[in-house]
Amino acid sequence: MTQHAKSWTLKPGAMTLADLRAVWAAPAKLILAAEAYPVIEASAAAVQAIVAKGDAAYGINTGFGLLAKTRIPDEKLEQLQRNLILSHSVGTGELLSDAVVRLIMLMKIGSLARGFSGVRPLIVDTLIALYNAGIMPAIPAKGSVGASGDLAPLSHMTLAMLGVGEVRVNGELMPAPEALAQAGIAPVVLAAKEGLALINGTQVSNALTLHGLFMAERLLEAAMVTGALSLDAAKGSDSPFDARVHAVRGQPGQILAAQMYRQLVAHSAIRASHLEGDERVQDPYSLRCQPQVMGACLDLIGNVGRTLLIEANAVTDNPLIFQDGPDGQAEIVSGGNFHAEPVAFAADTLALAIAEIGALAERRIALLIDATLSGLPPFLVRDPGVNSGFMIAHVTAAALASENKSLAHPASVDSLPTSANQEDHVSMATFAGRRLDDMAHNTAVIVGIELLAAAQGIDFHRPLKTSPHLEHVHHQLRQKVPFFDADRFFAPDIEAAKQMVLRGELSSTCKNLFAPLYA
Repeated sequence: MTQHAKSWTLKPGAMTLADLRAVWAAPAKLILAAEAYPVIEASAAAVQAIVAKGDAAYGINTGFGLLAKTRIPDEKLEQLQRNLILSHSVGTGELLSDAVVRLIMLMKIGSLARGFSGVRPLIVDTLIALYNAGIMPAIPAKGSVGASGDLAPLSHMTLAMLGVGEVRVNGELMPAPEALAQAGIAPVVLAAKEGLALINGTQVSNALTLHGLFMAERLLEAAMVTGALSLDAAKGSDSPFDARVHAVRGQPGQILAAQMYRQLVAHSAIRASHLEGDERVQDPYSLRCQPQVMGACLDLIGNVGRTLLIEANAVTDNPLIFQDGPDGQAEIVSGGNFHAEPVAFAADTLALAIAEIGALAERRIALLIDATLSGLPPFLVRDPGVNSGFMIAHVTAAALASENKSLAHPASVDSLPTSANQEDHVSMATFAGRRLDDMAHNTAVIVGIELLAAAQGIDFHRPLKTSPHLEHVHHQLRQKVPFFDADRFFAPDIEAAKQMVLRGELSSTCKNLFAPLYA
């Protein structure tokens, strides 16, 4: 099966955003810290003691949801758990990507391993074995309302452990029994409580939103680079980035963004060429107010990261097993940690940042193609009229920016009761997180088009050069996309620029400059 070059040890409850970012980016062999096993075993033993005692306990020897009052005989508890998984595997739509599935599995392993869920070590070890073998459960993207846990998608994850359905290995779909057999992994038979523990929880909503977060980080970096490049292409002023301006306002993201812009444009010969004799008093907002807008996005992204990290380390299934009950006995407590409202709010907030990053970039593209504002040839092409240049590339950017406005509508304000009104308020966090991928790709296209437009503007100023940082970015682009000297098939150029944005290439040589984003 899949071999991993790296390995790392998971300490339940102690994951960092850097850990999650690395798992999202590439597979790595996972090892569970040895100290996790005693608490897992104690929690599983507590469940068995409850079963032996015979008292009704939700999720252990009762039905689920509105059927919680239905007592299940001991001899049917294994069937109860298997039926739970089969009946709840009702997802639809495209399959989640391997990057998102890795995050789901990692967070579910970490949650179960904290020892409050009542599962046996076998369950955790089987999930780890699937993860390390590169066996990615086939999880449809749609079918969860983000409360009572991500039941449907997590059920599809659990199917793979049972040897049911399909999985993806090295990007190819194959039957789960075949994949498990090749990896030497035995399908599990679920004991009391284990199916419910596996499918209760916010791991899918959180993984989708983490995916959006990591995409947003790349978009933020790229758009700050293209924004700085547009500033020089339009012969704008760097005076609005003066540290004193931002210090008197005091917004931390704005202060940090202004610092980054100062560094990005430092030592530009284009800027030096118009320090004197420039008749313009102020630049349009899309140039002048970049620290204010991108700084606010930076703050939102940072706040989202903190919320999602807490959730990634959390125990979010139900009911939970606590070892500090009355008389020192284990106690099972039913609560609602599966309600993903914090994740829904985080995803909605992130949607605002992604939309605004694209909206501001679209305005800069509009500025650059307008000769009256930029001083550049109309539509950034020689012989305009015969050539349309960037005219319709801007239309694409405008279309995507407008689409993002609709997608940015908050999902968390919606709720549709389920389970015969037992689950009467839900978070819609799963969709809130899922739509971020579409938004991020839209914004990546917009920023990619700005990269092409700004680089075109820089070329019109030759032989003057922009700053060293931005010259490198310009050079990287020109290795893939030549100067737009006359109309040509434009879509491949836009796709190449978009991929540079998504891969983080625009900031690859100045990572130290952006390091404070991740402090």
